[in-house]
Amino acid sequence: MNASEKKEVGSVVPQEEGEKIKLRIIREPGFAPMTTRKRDVCWNFGIPPREAPYVIADDLAVTLRPGSIILLTGPSGSGKTTILNAIAGKVERPIWVGRGRFPADRAIVDAVAPRKPLAVVLEILTACGLGEPRLWVRQFADLSDGERFRAGLARAVGNAIGHDDPRPRTIFCDEFSAILHRRTAKAVAYSLRKLVTRHRLTLVVATTHDDILEDLQPNETLRLHGPDADVIAHRPRRKGMSLRRRTTIERGSVSDYRTFSPMHYRHRDGLGFVDKVFLLKERGTGAPLGILVFAHAPMELTLRNRSTRGRFVRNVRRLNRELRILRRLVMHPDVRGCGLGHWFVRKTLPQVGVRFIECLAAMGEVNPVFEKAGMHRVGRCPLPKGRMKLLERMKAWNLDPFASDFSKKIARYPRVRSLVEETIRSWVRALHGKIQYKIEGKRPDQLSQVFRQLIGSPPIYYLWDRNDVYPILDNADENDPDESSASIARHDLRRHDPRNRKTPGHRSGVRGKRPPGQGRSKT
Repeated sequence: MNASEKKEVGSVVPQEEGEKIKLRIIREPGFAPMTTRKRDVCWNFGIPPREAPYVIADDLAVTLRPGSIILLTGPSGSGKTTILNAIAGKVERPIWVGRGRFPADRAIVDAVAPRKPLAVVLEILTACGLGEPRLWVRQFADLSDGERFRAGLARAVGNAIGHDDPRPRTIFCDEFSAILHRRTAKAVAYSLRKLVTRHRLTLVVATTHDDILEDLQPNETLRLHGPDADVIAHRPRRKGMSLRRRTTIERGSVSDYRTFSPMHYRHRDGLGFVDKVFLLKERGTGAPLGILVFAHAPMELTLRNRSTRGRFVRNVRRLNRELRILRRLVMHPDVRGCGLGHWFVRKTLPQVGVRFIECLAAMGEVNPVFEKAGMHRVGRCPLPKGRMKLLERMKAWNLDPFASDFSKKIARYPRVRSLVEETIRSWVRALHGKIQYKIEGKRPDQLSQVFRQLIGSPPIYYLWDRNDVYPILDNADENDPDESSASIARHDLRRHDPRNRKTPGHRSGVRGKRPPGQGRSKT
């Protein structure tokens, strides 16, 4: 077996000892009152008015252990729900998916594992198929039926992870993934397998669908077809999602981004000067699953200059020749959280055709997709000075940047607009150095949108070097945001500055030009 085959098979997930449960279930059908219609049916079809008791499970044994999944499968009426209820009856404080009341007056993100940090909550939501920020702030009533199932699943997992009892809790789910698109069902099954292993949960699910078996990787499968059910033991392995083997990466164009733009939480932001676009498609159907947009990079980024020792400072030709910025990674909501995103990035980075790829990711703190793809995390972009004073000032003025009338107040009150504009300029100076950002002419709704993005957590800066020389992180101290790139790399700038190279025919002061039609990048 070669190395690639070993990687596909994956490593075996270790299993722990658990609680063994034996079941013998005999169903005794109830007796409905005899009516004229019932009498006629019994008379015409020759059936008794009451069915005889029958065996659903005879000496059926299952093992519940931390980090394990039990799958009950079989046709409708085979006894899956009955056995599921019987197992739950032997478990202390079982957690059911969809049987409890979901808080109607809270956002989804507040109803899942309320005692846990936000990063854990977002991990649970993404693993359960709710990877879109816009869904996190909605109420349960505003979700579709499929989204409600996933929200109920996330709440059950959150209850299992967030309880104070150190003993593992068991989660039960009937009709698992029955109402989901099959592609979504496979993605949720794959992500749930990783979540169960990581947090040592116990999950028992029942479903009529066998197509999730490869991604769910249950420890035991109970195939029901009568009292003698088949119990099949499995050894889960760490491997990629099944859908990965049925995808292809193709070149795309900016027009392809229109399909994915509404799926991105910052879909109104510009893409800049786009260089290359790549599409991830499902082989056979041609369904688009993801998109990557690479563009020409802005001329100055503070953390870039720190981590490359000033390699690109005042050297536009080298910047255009060697570096691109990853502007967008957008995955279809059906396949978020199942590992396709970082695999897509990893496979695409060498195809861009330049040595360096950088990225600014606001979600980098809660979703390390770019680190998993092989990019190096350099640090958090510096905050504008006086951020806390700014928030106190806004509170004194009774301003809420997330209120629906915030853009109207920018338009109505000159001092509010002045405050917003100065905050944006301060952030641009901290992030890009001395580059100018044109505020004049911006509409109040545009300013309010940019302002909301700036006062939150600043983005994480990532860098990928094909030669694996950079980034140099000893001076990339994200806790010292006020130090400029020039002061950090001053002793190396002369070596990289083309104006200091006195070669024959060299003309002092000549600078490189950006590609035709390319100006300064908009922030």
